[in-house]
Amino acid sequence: MKNFSNKIKLKWRVFGYLLGFSALLLVVLWLFQTIFLNDMYRITRMWEIEKAVSIVRKNIDSPDLDEIIVDLYVEKEIYIKATNEFAPPQRMMFMESSGHRMETLTKEYIFELEDGKSLSLTFYAIITPVNATVSTLQYQLIIITIFMIILSIGLAVILSRKISKPIERINISAKNLAKGDYETSFSGDGYLEISELSDTLNYTALELSKVEKLRRDLIAHISHDLRTPLSLIYSYAEMMHDFPDEITGEQTKVIMDETSRLSSLVDDVLDISRFEAGVPLLNISRFNLTNTLKGAVDRVSELVKVDGFLLNFVSNGDVFISADELKVTQAFYNLLINAINYTGDDKVVTIRQTAFIDKVRIEVRDSGEGVDPLHLPYIWERYYKVDKNHMRPVTGTGLGLSIVKKIVESHGGECGVDSIVGSGSTFWFELKLNSDKDITGDK
Repeated sequence: MKNFSNKIKLKWRVFGYLLGFSALLLVVLWLFQTIFLNDMYRITRMWEIEKAVSIVRKNIDSPDLDEIIVDLYVEKEIYIKATNEFAPPQRMMFMESSGHRMETLTKEYIFELEDGKSLSLTFYAIITPVNATVSTLQYQLIIITIFMIILSIGLAVILSRKISKPIERINISAKNLAKGDYETSFSGDGYLEISELSDTLNYTALELSKVEKLRRDLIAHISHDLRTPLSLIYSYAEMMHDFPDEITGEQTKVIMDETSRLSSLVDDVLDISRFEAGVPLLNISRFNLTNTLKGAVDRVSELVKVDGFLLNFVSNGDVFISADELKVTQAFYNLLINAINYTGDDKVVTIRQTAFIDKVRIEVRDSGEGVDPLHLPYIWERYYKVDKNHMRPVTGTGLGLSIVKKIVESHGGECGVDSIVGSGSTFWFELKLNSDKDITGDK
């Protein structure tokens, strides 16, 4: 039964709801205007008696009481007669012009006068027969019912189409989106909720198209980065196989370097996958961040000094943090390699550690060409290139900045870049400190 209910189209649901609502209104109208009319009339007359009693009580000592009683009889057909408070009220007989006896509702009340005496008054409310009224109402209700049914059907058809059509259009577009058509558009004119839904789905389609483009670029870039070292390895291995007597250390070094690059690429891809899956597997421990950064700078300096690079490390004191030392080192190493790849002709890279009360900031500055502000929000994406042409970096896999962002965010920190075109860039990340005891030296 539930599955059948789920298969009913929205327009038929709306159509059924409106017809049901109209039918309910007609049933209630028939009940109150025919079956319960006499009862409701009697109840109304009793309310009028109570209201008349209230008026008389307020004016019981007024000299205009007689006029008030006459007005009640003329306007409300309520006859008031003084009676003996120790005897039951007399039954009054009111006759129609045709000679038929008229029914009355009778209520007796005792009023206290200002002089301390009591006055007993009996209120007689004349009950007019409603049979003729009921007959007239029945004819009217038949006409009203026919009109309401026609109007309800017309209104139900219009509203069901008005409500269901935008949803049907959105449903068709959503199916196209599910098939991979990210150029599809959602239109939902008619009412606010549908308009907001269409805007949300249009935004979703746009973001999915970006993800799809990023996925394709990622596959293309990884394929490129895999093909290049594999081609070199195969070429040198084939040459060593064909000419075993001419094997040199340079040939074996090329194979080792390219194998190491392949290993780094695989490790970076695995790291990205873990972070995006929400399982970064952090190994938190307390360590001296300053010494760790100095050690990384010293190791990289030894590797690049032969090419004329100069790495300067500046800090305002030793800082201890609770984090995954290996991951933080990896993030810093990626920023350092990125700065080396894109620094200017002076080949100078400046690393600055600044400790604050509740956080530590690590900055890596190069003297390169800088980044246009339009590209800054996207440089943390995988393989993003400002010139949109993928180039193999001097060192690294092209995933470095994306990994930095994932690592820093997994530690609850922030990362960013400050860049001026023509003046270089400063990449930075911040990590939280537990207390000022984590800082030694200058603050």
